[in-house]
Amino acid sequence: MPAKVKKSRKGPLPTGPPKLKTTAKSATKKKPRSKKRKESFKIFIFRVMKQVHPELTVSTRAMGIINSFVIDIFERLASEASKLAKLGRRATMSSRDIQTAVRLILPGELSKHAVSEGTKAVAKYTSGI
Repeated sequence: MPAKVKKSRKGPLPTGPPKLKTTAKSATKKKPRSKKRKESFKIFIFRVMKQVHPELTVSTRAMGIINSFVIDIFERLASEASKLAKLGRRATMSSRDIQTAVRLILPGELSKHAVSEGTKAVAKYTSGI
């Protein structure tokens, strides 16, 4: 009986882990993208409305308009307070800068009420700490 002869491999030896065959189905399977988070004040607007008028409801369109209004006012106040802090050559905005920005941006009686409510909120916050 003739002896078995080993056949030698031609070419370089493979390195690394063996390659897996991919099918068309597994190649197209991807993780679903998560939705981009959209920040809004809608929840807080709704909570305040329910405190003031529990019997009322608000439509989605109206809530969107109120949310846009709040964001616009917030941006205006932040921008003005930032300018005031820069004029004073300070790196940090203070409650005084916010108060001055409110007086500059909001008209007449509305600014007075906003300042008094803001002062009351700051006092409540500092007493709670």
